[in-house]
Amino acid sequence: MAVAGRPGNSTREDKKVAVHGAATVRFEHRHGETRLATLYHHDPLRVLMPAPRRDDLPIAVLATTSGGMVGGDRLDIALSVGPGARALITTQAAEKVYRSTGADCRIDTVLAVEDGGWLEWMPQEAIVFEGSRLRRLTRIDLAGTGRLIAGEMLVFGRAAFGETVSRGLIRDAWEVVRDGRAVWADALHLDSDIAEALAHPAGFGGAAACATLLHAAPDAAGRLDAVRALAQSLAEPSAKPLEGVRIGATALDGLLVVRILGGEARAVRRAYAALWSGLRAEAAGLPTRLPRLWEV
Repeated sequence: MAVAGRPGNSTREDKKVAVHGAATVRFEHRHGETRLATLYHHDPLRVLMPAPRRDDLPIAVLATTSGGMVGGDRLDIALSVGPGARALITTQAAEKVYRSTGADCRIDTVLAVEDGGWLEWMPQEAIVFEGSRLRRLTRIDLAGTGRLIAGEMLVFGRAAFGETVSRGLIRDAWEVVRDGRAVWADALHLDSDIAEALAHPAGFGGAAACATLLHAAPDAAGRLDAVRALAQSLAEPSAKPLEGVRIGATALDGLLVVRILGGEARAVRRAYAALWSGLRAEAAGLPTRLPRLWEV
């Protein structure tokens, strides 16, 4: 197969061959510990089950074997934990969204956390190429005292190639529901003149990447001061690798929302990872560290 998205080569999109990958992962609490209960995957998605780190949660890793998404591709992901179960799910690498001649790529993710459960969904960044068309929806369904940390990160173009994003479509939406009641909905929608929105001071202010981090829990508001203190420490002059990163946090109705913007994707990724690892320790007493894949 030719490399998708490279000028002068045939692509799956040119041949009208879109892919529809799917993955379902469920953990349940059985016999005193969290165990894998359901596992299904369909090309180009694969689910890997590495051994967890000592004193940490069971982990599942999603991998996209196609090397990226082109116009018309779709991924459907369903991740859940049962009552009392605790698990961490991440991705093997950044997701690449190549240019499209018209059709949209779709990533639909449903996260379900039942009463007393804890789920962490922390995928690595999605890199949107010039001319790509991405529609992504993350829906969170919580029951009872179910708790969750989830995040997403977008990188606008390939900085190493001097690429910026000026055309295409980027739609990144969230929906949060607890016990059947809508708690929060949010959507980023960029089309037509994307370059202006990314450059405008009232928009992204020249940011090369952005990230959203959510913590859903009945006591989520009680973590706001700790998250803001951590964000402030990341802005100190001593934190030079994070220079230029802007972080904001707010809390509402059992939900803590953190936004991150930065002129350099690596700095946004570091801030995103630091806030995540600090929040999991603060909210769940878990080790302040990342999955091994994040350190590669």
